[in-house]
Amino acid sequence: MKQLQRDIKVYVACLAAYNNGILHGCWIDAEQDAYNIYADIREMLAASPIEDAEEWAIHDHEGFEGADVSEYMGIDEVAELAAFIGEHGEIGGKLVGHFGDLSEARKAIEDAYAGEYRSLADFAEELTEETGQVPENLRFYIDYERMARDMEICDVFIIQTGFEQVHVFWSN
Repeated sequence: MKQLQRDIKVYVACLAAYNNGILHGCWIDAEQDAYNIYADIREMLAASPIEDAEEWAIHDHEGFEGADVSEYMGIDEVAELAAFIGEHGEIGGKLVGHFGDLSEARKAIEDAYAGEYRSLADFAEELTEETGQVPENLRFYIDYERMARDMEICDVFIIQTGFEQVHVFWSN
């Protein structure tokens, strides 16, 4: 899968300033290691208009492709999530959103990914042709749409990332 260049970042706000009615914070590249993100947060807090500011929170995020980033998510988790989405793009973010868990999303993309297709019916057709020999006189009687619906009930799940762009995963 070819991935587009994207910015994955979080907006981190100084809570001391925020609680005093002052908006102070900065956008930080989340696609770096946690130590560097912490360094950027410390730099933002040092520039706070409130002396000795220490507390911060994530107030916004971009580029996480549908994955949830909470206000008090740990920076290690933010960095790990950003790295996963940086590697896998939109499908990575949507998988994390689907499972609600980065480790499950990682497991799915590594162990259960069956490929990208125009539709689940196209997947069913390809699978049928690869695993068996369909006699030419019966080809027109096979309902791949219905096969796809049946497969989705028990065998697979899909993540759609665009028009005629379906990613198929085997269910566990």
